[in-house]
Amino acid sequence: MERQEISLIVERQRKYFLSGKTLPVKFRIEMLKKLYSSVKSKEKKIAEALNKDLGKSEYEGFMCEIGLVLSEISYMIKNTRRFSKPERVKTPLAQFASKSYVAKDPYGTVLIMSPWNYPFLLTIDPLVNAIATGNTAVIKPSAYSPTTSDIVEEIISECFSPEYVEVVTGGRAENQGLLEEKFDLVFFTGSQGVGKEVLRHTAEHLTPAVLELGGKSPCIVDSTAKIKLAARRIVFGKFLNCGQTCVAPDYLICEKSIKDNLVSEIIREIKRQYGENPLENPDYGKIINKKHFDRLVSLIDKDKTSFGGNSDEKTEQIAPTVIDNATWNDEIMQEEIFGPLLPVLTFESYDELISLLNDKPKPLALYIFSEDKSAIKKITSRVRYGGGCVNDVVIHLATSEMGFGGVGESGMGAYHGRVGFDTFTHKKSIVDKKTWLDLPMRYQPYNKGLYSKMLHLFLK
Repeated sequence: MERQEISLIVERQRKYFLSGKTLPVKFRIEMLKKLYSSVKSKEKKIAEALNKDLGKSEYEGFMCEIGLVLSEISYMIKNTRRFSKPERVKTPLAQFASKSYVAKDPYGTVLIMSPWNYPFLLTIDPLVNAIATGNTAVIKPSAYSPTTSDIVEEIISECFSPEYVEVVTGGRAENQGLLEEKFDLVFFTGSQGVGKEVLRHTAEHLTPAVLELGGKSPCIVDSTAKIKLAARRIVFGKFLNCGQTCVAPDYLICEKSIKDNLVSEIIREIKRQYGENPLENPDYGKIINKKHFDRLVSLIDKDKTSFGGNSDEKTEQIAPTVIDNATWNDEIMQEEIFGPLLPVLTFESYDELISLLNDKPKPLALYIFSEDKSAIKKITSRVRYGGGCVNDVVIHLATSEMGFGGVGESGMGAYHGRVGFDTFTHKKSIVDKKTWLDLPMRYQPYNKGLYSKMLHLFLK
């Protein structure tokens, strides 16, 4: 798409927003209902697209993408009217007589840039929040998941006029063209490297940005943990979507005394959940493309591989792989893995571990498996990270009742549910001053005696 076409899309959307048509709450709810109906009617086509792009089974596609989208839309349909109401706040005595309130304004025209790993969920979820708050939106899905991008475009064109919500497909040229436009908010989900580029561009326009990035999310297991249950849950979260999940446990760090037992249980669980040969499992997915496949294969250290390590270049699949006795100097520990490779490291004391983790970039997620309440409190209160779970993995993002987002290197801003509504909303503070009374003390000439009495009153 030419730059001129992109500029025209943004111009049309800004004009439509300024017409005020998106502001009535009734209109927003009607649009959400249209979107829900369209997604519901196309469940099968969406699942087929996810299977083609990522090899996701129908069950996984619904559990991790379609179902979560329908849940978020339902939540917003139910709550948008309540969230949109102005909030009354207390007014200081010095401003008598007046009332104070916070109005909820949409930002305007927003850009949503989504990734390839959960191409339906991470495109539509932020759009739901944008619609609920009264914005217009330009959506840029990833070029790496073209089949899902096509179904997203089909749903959007069926539900909305292009001056309200529009999809722009394509690759780097389109990304560059969009980022050179002035939007009122940019919402980006993707890698840290691209996130930096997004922030550089938005800084040029002083445009606020929400960055949902990633990082090396640790999974801690101590000697008090229920090892079999921990292994089962870790295997689920790590190898879901072939490890191509921004909040997947990136690496396992466990107490030295339980390492061998934990690794054995993890291998047993891989076999139980995926079979003796996971590459023959029809419900096991694929790596998104050859580039990422080659990168992941290059990270496998055969000498340290306790399980898996095998791959199929034709199908771009890599088996769930456990890399035992990993070290911080290994190549696999230098970057976010984003694939089905699980390095295992050990620690001996929590104080040592906390110091180690706080010296590293802040991860998007952190998980701890423990029955020791004091250890759990230490980790959750003293380590900086986006969000996470105690005695589970991944599931903290699957709710509309809590915000989801990173901190520091793993991102800025959050969304889902009420937090998502607030993210796409400008909270405008307003004082409504009454005209039936006008206290004279703020006007010149100042009465210093009166000022002293008022000061004494306020400080009393």
